[in-house]
Amino acid sequence: MPIILEAPTPVRSLPRAGVLGRLVMQCSDQPSVVAAVSQFLADWDANITESDQATTDPEGGHFFLRMVFHRDDLRAHLSSMVDDFTARIAPKFDSMSWAIVDADRLKRVAIMVSKYDHCLLDLLWRARRGELPVDIGLVISNHADLARDVRSFGVPFVHIPVTKDSKNEAESQQLQLLQENFDLIVMARYMQILSDDFITEVGCPVINIHHSFLPAFMGANPYARAKERGVKLIGATAHYATADLDEGPIIEQDVARVGHQDAVTALQRRGADVERAVLSRAVLWHCEDRVLRHANSTVVFA
Repeated sequence: MPIILEAPTPVRSLPRAGVLGRLVMQCSDQPSVVAAVSQFLADWDANITESDQATTDPEGGHFFLRMVFHRDDLRAHLSSMVDDFTARIAPKFDSMSWAIVDADRLKRVAIMVSKYDHCLLDLLWRARRGELPVDIGLVISNHADLARDVRSFGVPFVHIPVTKDSKNEAESQQLQLLQENFDLIVMARYMQILSDDFITEVGCPVINIHHSFLPAFMGANPYARAKERGVKLIGATAHYATADLDEGPIIEQDVARVGHQDAVTALQRRGADVERAVLSRAVLWHCEDRVLRHANSTVVFA
């Protein structure tokens, strides 16, 4: 008897690649910022499809703006738009930092990991499903344990051992692979402290995931220590890595409620779930240019 299959549901056509752009900026808050940027985009026949803004204080504060816009043949005009914004708009406003980018271009991402696989595999899986706008081009680890898992996703895996005596040489090898090749580095439970020189020289932002609300329960066996203290909440924090250990600007945090009945293994399992979710959101928001850094804090247009 023949098997009858239903006709597939028609797939809604997606926007053409290379027509969506993002403009992100921050400067001293003052009248006419939004008007000037909106007029600039109108002058370039760009249609604004999303707009988010925030200020620390309407009188003398700092202003943040993120706009998504549609413009036919954007890629052909992007360089000229950047030059025009540099000449006409940026000089009008104090302390302005800004960027105009092709929103359809995937961010090039490298992942650093040790032996814990939950955050790494979650990012690889989400990237393969198209849930993250990223091109994961490399995984670096100080252990060889996860090589087969990573290569099953078609991603190169590089094992660079790290010891107390070889740390400088290991970081030198890592920098040779990473510098000028990636838009973002993700520490997906990479259990090594990156040196100040590495953070300075790598040339792109580094996002780290921490297994608690900073700075509680830092160091080894955090969930055992949490169990000993009888905690009622466990959490995770994703933040930008800086020269100050675990003190960088926070991007995202979340918690899970636990109780006395939860063993250490249960805390670890539930903690891993929170870590995965927090890190994936932080990477998504960063790669969609939703995170604007200011001093040691962030504005996140999630």
